[in-house]
Amino acid sequence: MRWLPWPLILLVLAPVAAQVEETDWSVTTGSNASQRYAPLDQIDASNVSRLERLWTWTSPDVALVAEDPKFKSRRMRPGNHQASPLKLGDRLYTTSPLYQITALDPGSGATLWSYDPEGYSSGRPTNLGFTHRGAAHWTDGTGQVPPRLFYATGDARLRAVDALGGEPVGDFGDGGAVDLTLGLRREVSRRKYTVSSPVTVCQDVVVVGSSISDVPTHPEAPPGDVRGFDARTGEQLWIFQSIPQPGEVGHETWEDGSWEYTGNANVWTLMSADEDLGLVYLPFGTPTNDWYGGHRLGDNLFSESLVAVDCRTGKRRWHFQMVHHGLWDYDLPTSAILGDFEVEGRRVKAAMQLSKQGFLYVFDRVTGEPVWPIEERPVPQTGIVGERTSPTQPFPTQPPPFERQGLSEEDLIDFTPELLAEARRILQKHHYGPLYTPPSEKGTLNLPGWGGGANWPGGAFDPKTGWLYVPSVTSPVAMTLRKPDPSRSSFDYIGSIQLNVRGPAGLPLVKPPYSRLTAYDLTKGGIAWRVPLGNGPVGHPALRDLGLENLGSGARGHVLLTDSLLFVATGRQVFELPEMAELELFGESAVGELAGTNEEEEGAPRPAPPMEAWNFEPSRLSAFDKATGELLWSTELDEQIGGSPISYLHEGKQYVVFAVGGQAEPAKLVAYGLPD
Repeated sequence: MRWLPWPLILLVLAPVAAQVEETDWSVTTGSNASQRYAPLDQIDASNVSRLERLWTWTSPDVALVAEDPKFKSRRMRPGNHQASPLKLGDRLYTTSPLYQITALDPGSGATLWSYDPEGYSSGRPTNLGFTHRGAAHWTDGTGQVPPRLFYATGDARLRAVDALGGEPVGDFGDGGAVDLTLGLRREVSRRKYTVSSPVTVCQDVVVVGSSISDVPTHPEAPPGDVRGFDARTGEQLWIFQSIPQPGEVGHETWEDGSWEYTGNANVWTLMSADEDLGLVYLPFGTPTNDWYGGHRLGDNLFSESLVAVDCRTGKRRWHFQMVHHGLWDYDLPTSAILGDFEVEGRRVKAAMQLSKQGFLYVFDRVTGEPVWPIEERPVPQTGIVGERTSPTQPFPTQPPPFERQGLSEEDLIDFTPELLAEARRILQKHHYGPLYTPPSEKGTLNLPGWGGGANWPGGAFDPKTGWLYVPSVTSPVAMTLRKPDPSRSSFDYIGSIQLNVRGPAGLPLVKPPYSRLTAYDLTKGGIAWRVPLGNGPVGHPALRDLGLENLGSGARGHVLLTDSLLFVATGRQVFELPEMAELELFGESAVGELAGTNEEEEGAPRPAPPMEAWNFEPSRLSAFDKATGELLWSTELDEQIGGSPISYLHEGKQYVVFAVGGQAEPAKLVAYGLPD
């Protein structure tokens, strides 16, 4: 017998691992856990500098807008392209701002089919106008029913499309669609009720939220109830009422009959689910109206609450209210991130909720118990007649906030004595104070502002390390309350918001960084590292001789985590914007309804923002070291980045894909990867 050398014996006997050629990205956030994580490492620190754009796909919206005269009106133009595509087998699926849904080849970007439900025919949707963040996917688990794509459109319809052929599913609802204005506890206007975020599928139930007009003229508004629909038939199976009705838990927190007419308190953003537990996690928003609550006294459960409900029945399992009687538009802006990690020797099945106000709330996702204590602490009180603020608000004791909270002179920009003196003068024009300082007739500066902190792009979680990565922005807003014209509104007070609180010489009012990336080590309950995102206005005439760098661009980051890298996509940012008047927060002149506020403005071009060298920062795709926050690679893009990136393997090659464009630019998907 001839013996083989022992190294060769080991080679022969060792099992050969099958090389993975394909991976999926089955939900817009990666999975129903919303971790934005892909277990891939083909692209790593050693080769990321070689990344290049492999293909670009242009949305069918571009041809539609060019051919159809109705889109010449500024009011009807598509908004930002914010969809994150799905990757399933040999196909990518994406939605467009005008609600077309398309299947693409994941290796080339070639269009395989496209379906246009003409969801734009009902006119411009409320709030953000024509924008959409993606679809959901469902199979019956047996192969007997063709796979389906579900998405709800701006005309308030839930649609089902055959994932293979791109045709509407005829036996779902009414010819492939369910009218979402029906089945609620009171009649709603399609003009004020829409959907822009992905639906969630859990245990054969399609869970649907809503985007409700944030600019009401009266306390009566559409309810923000969440509903579950049968994935096979479209039948409405359950409804969770966000404003508890008589006999329901929390009903007493709506005083003086306000439960009967108050609306909003809706889930406008993404959701997450744990199919093993049979729970879907609902992040609710602010009730009507965002800034004044004299018409809805009380704590207002379940507004600004995270609520876990049974996927099949909609029954509440647990809840936690982050803001009592909200007056700051601090709605929960993103889906809870679900993940497991160890804390002091015990395994925690967690639900991690990021907030606009810069808090990270961490709960046991089974029971709803906080992993670390959350304390009720006294907060500033209102001086507005008829209003009654909550005496306390919940403050997590751990982990620490990821964003700056509240305003004082110590927060003002102070690179030079002249800048600080001017910043102090601007500050004194306003009411200001710690977090939860209420709106006022003088005008209150809030930091974080109504856009966060965190927002719908959420964060990314590493299930192998228990680390969480959070992008955020530092941008104060000014909120002023005043009496409305009684012929236009029945509110006692309405709000006017100054979106761009300009500091000295056109610079930001507060110290940098203006956008940042925070890494939490949740096994320790603390911050591991924190870095700015972008350079910011370092070339401003008042700053360029100071040798500054890395002030943060002020643009919101979209994160993607792999086994080897942390990718961050940031849109372009302009610091010195054109003068913007304060906006009344009701009617057609309100923020979110800016396009086409009257007939004379229809089609009129807006002034272009200045793009001087000091104040303009381009869109970027960057890669960071996960352990240290070191920037490893970055590339500039000509297009505006609007969507969160995804990553997958196709035919053995790793791709990073994300949405760009919209508004004045063609909506596209772009794919990056290593050269062949």
